[in-house]
Amino acid sequence: MSIVEKIIASVFESDDAFQTTLSKAIKDDLNITVLDFSEQANIPPSTMYKILSGNREPNIKTLRQIIKTVRKLEGSEHGEFIAVIAARPVLDSISETKRKIGGTLLTIREYSATSIEEAIIAAVRAEREGAKALVCAPIVSPTVEKILRIPVATIMPKNSMVEAIELAARKIG
Repeated sequence: MSIVEKIIASVFESDDAFQTTLSKAIKDDLNITVLDFSEQANIPPSTMYKILSGNREPNIKTLRQIIKTVRKLEGSEHGEFIAVIAARPVLDSISETKRKIGGTLLTIREYSATSIEEAIIAAVRAEREGAKALVCAPIVSPTVEKILRIPVATIMPKNSMVEAIELAARKIG
C-alpha cells in the first residue's frame, strides 16, 4: 500500500488514525520535517502542527494539498523513482526506500530477479512504470542499456566479492 493509500484509508478510520498515519508518513516514510512538508504543500506550518496534534481537522482543500504533496514527494505523481534489480537477499539489505539526491527526494523501488531473463523483464517493466534510472548487476547491465532509454548504473560489489572469496578460502582451508 502506498503512502497516499495509507493516509486516505486513515481518514476514513478516525481522526487519531489520520494524525498518526500522516505524522509517520511525513517523518518516517518521506523522511522530512513537518516544516519542510508544510512549505512544499503551501500549508502554513501552524496549520500542519494543529492538524498533527489533533487541534484542528483539515478542510477538504488542505487534505487535497496534503495528498498532492505526498504524491509529489513519494514520486508517484511523475514516476520519479530509481529501480534496483537484484536478488531478494540483496534487496532485503536496502534499508532506505527514499533518498534525497540533489535536493530531490527519490523513491527506490525494488525489483527482484533470480535470472538474467527475469532481470531484463524487470528492467523493461521498471521503465514502463516510470523509473527515472535503473541499478542492476554487471552481468545484465550491458543488455538492458541497449534496450532502455533511461540511465543504467551497474552495481560493483567489490567489498562483498572480497568477503565472499575470504569466506570460500576459510571453508576450504
